[in-house]
Amino acid sequence: MTDLAVSHDRLRPLMFSIAYRMLGSVSEAEDVVQEAFLRMHRSASADRPPIDSPEAYATTVTTRLAIDALRSVRRRREQYVGPWLPEPLLAVDDDPAGRAEAAETLSTAFLVVLETLSPVERAVFLLREVFGYGYDEIAAVVQRSEANCRQLLVRAKRHIDERRPRFEPSPERREALGRRFMAAVQDRDVDELERMLAEDVAFYGDGGGRTAAARKPITGALQVARFLANLGRMGERIGAVLEPVTVNGQPGIRVSAPGGIIGVLSLTIADGHVRGVHNVINPEKLRHLGPVGDLNALLQGK
Repeated sequence: MTDLAVSHDRLRPLMFSIAYRMLGSVSEAEDVVQEAFLRMHRSASADRPPIDSPEAYATTVTTRLAIDALRSVRRRREQYVGPWLPEPLLAVDDDPAGRAEAAETLSTAFLVVLETLSPVERAVFLLREVFGYGYDEIAAVVQRSEANCRQLLVRAKRHIDERRPRFEPSPERREALGRRFMAAVQDRDVDELERMLAEDVAFYGDGGGRTAAARKPITGALQVARFLANLGRMGERIGAVLEPVTVNGQPGIRVSAPGGIIGVLSLTIADGHVRGVHNVINPEKLRHLGPVGDLNALLQGK
């Protein structure tokens, strides 16, 4: 079991990657990982046979805890004020599932789609499609038969394929469009923004009832362009500073103001256009990123 202690740093990225994709919350994922390590060390100190594969054991414990955690937060999210968005991750470079297609499953837009799955469906989908586990391994983790796991995966994939967002395959083009987008917001350039937005673009704002935010998605290129230009004007008034960042593997913007960070905006880009804009301004979802500014006070001129 000394090996498990030594491999703590090696196992943690995998465990967090599973937990975060399951929960869409940095704080809840950290809690799951911490509890998983506690259980693993308790098992190590007990009079039990040594663990053959720390990685497999870590995956099992983390996934089961994440399934339980997701079940408990489902009711709370159903009562959430306005659109629920995952807590943003900035500049994710060490994700164990490093393939481009796996990185897409870390995106804000995709995590929102995963919310439509049941906890066990979500676990089966992620373990198979993102982390590449075999059906026999998945069956042992979720405590279902292999046949049932195959059925769960088929159902999950069918559900996801109906809603799956498209992504621009070229990182360079994504980054270039993201910087153009930020400049247009800063310049309040409605025409330029409208050119960059897909006709069916949707803007989602997550204030969680704690900060003023649109409680329903805003759709359509012109409507979203005008809304973004208004955000640019508001940002100038309160002294906001916009910085290009990578959010959940996709282009985004960190918005800071006196007092700290006040928002993180992420883009879904495909076919040379911005197809989705997700803006997290709920302060509870930004605390893991550093000091958080009081947007309400700033808007009131306090």
